[in-house]
Amino acid sequence: MTASNLKVALVTGAGSGIGLAVAQALLEEGFSVVFAGRRQEPLDALVKAAKEAGHQALAVSADVRDPASVDALFATIEEVYGRLDVVFNNAGVNTPAVTLDELDVNDWLNVINTNLTGVFLCSRGAFALMRKQTPQGGRIINNGSISAHTPRPLSAAYTASKHAVMGLTKSTALDGREFNIACSQIDIGNALTDLSVRMTKGVRQANGTIATEPMVDVKHIADAVRYMANLPLAANVLNITVMATNMPFVGRG
Repeated sequence: MTASNLKVALVTGAGSGIGLAVAQALLEEGFSVVFAGRRQEPLDALVKAAKEAGHQALAVSADVRDPASVDALFATIEEVYGRLDVVFNNAGVNTPAVTLDELDVNDWLNVINTNLTGVFLCSRGAFALMRKQTPQGGRIINNGSISAHTPRPLSAAYTASKHAVMGLTKSTALDGREFNIACSQIDIGNALTDLSVRMTKGVRQANGTIATEPMVDVKHIADAVRYMANLPLAANVLNITVMATNMPFVGRG
């Protein structure tokens, strides 16, 4: 791929689950993908496999909670590729399911620092690079979750973080207009990954009961992000929800 048609994408939390599925989908679309995550070794293995399959990829260990680590991530991207076209802000964590009074402050801060401040720091770094590169512009896609709209029981920190991401998405989309930077959000409901498989065994519902919930193949999440990433910058999907059809979200469940 020549410099004139080089497409570069960054995926945070790319080592597993939704992040990995999206990173692999973007590789298939011809993007050079930067796999970012806290653990270098699994990222290196994924990048090695990608290169063996004929793709361009780079593994960078980064902690999205740490401004210096995020700055180093974007400095590396600029040094290696000279530009950045798409960011998928995916890295996220949750807390134990406890009532608000039992929620440890450190657990709260970890969720906010990862799910919200991490998105801010990576969006900030991407915005700066996209604003100054030639041609100018790019696309930032945030992983919002349906918790950006309505909570599950016992999820105050996660819900608060995802509601805030929605506001950050809209503000970034607005501020990016002048610089040809589009920002959007994908809200995901019950994508089946190693972390979410527990939900197939029963999840607490709003009425206090425990019920199993339907799941959706993570491939459909990756396909949605693939579509968003390939849009021309003159078009934007501001918000999209991809969910298991029969999960309890739009009803009274």
